[in-house]
Amino acid sequence: MFINWGLGELNLKIVYYGPALSGKTTNLQFIHARTPPNLRGRLISLKTQQERTLFFDFLQLEIGKVNNLKPKFKLYTVPGQTYYAASRRLILQGTDGIVFVADSQAGRMAENQESWYTMEQHLIEQGHNLATFPIIVQFNKRDLPHALPLSDMRNQLDVTGRTCFEAAAAKGAGVFDTLKATMNAVVAQVRKQM
Repeated sequence: MFINWGLGELNLKIVYYGPALSGKTTNLQFIHARTPPNLRGRLISLKTQQERTLFFDFLQLEIGKVNNLKPKFKLYTVPGQTYYAASRRLILQGTDGIVFVADSQAGRMAENQESWYTMEQHLIEQGHNLATFPIIVQFNKRDLPHALPLSDMRNQLDVTGRTCFEAAAAKGAGVFDTLKATMNAVVAQVRKQM
């Protein structure tokens, strides 16, 4: 959270975190495409030759007021590849909330678990309390034929007590529900701190 008193702005950061190719960038692309231009900034993507996000996607959204301040949400994604651990840690700095995008496909659970574990470790290193920090879980790719049952995914990721959404980000299903829940959780947390 960063407050620009001169402009009356409350800058809040949400990071989409998860394994490679889980749909983090697809979420932001859908949000950008379906948000009126006067409410969003440019979508900036940095990609490798393999068309994967290298560092982050960034999208700025504006909504109503929080304590007479105009909130601006900055949405980022982290690179999912494990060899970008330092980049993921850096992008998480200053985050106010996380959308964890899990890939529902059979055979991807190990990557989901590894990504969840490293996310938790980075948050702990940065001094966040995992019990109260806003983390919303999105089970993406639910439309694919080999998607694991939700009960298996919840158990294997151990997301008991977390708000979870089913999604098919490529089609837009669940994308805005996840974003809205995350924004609400971040705003609720910020109000407690102000």
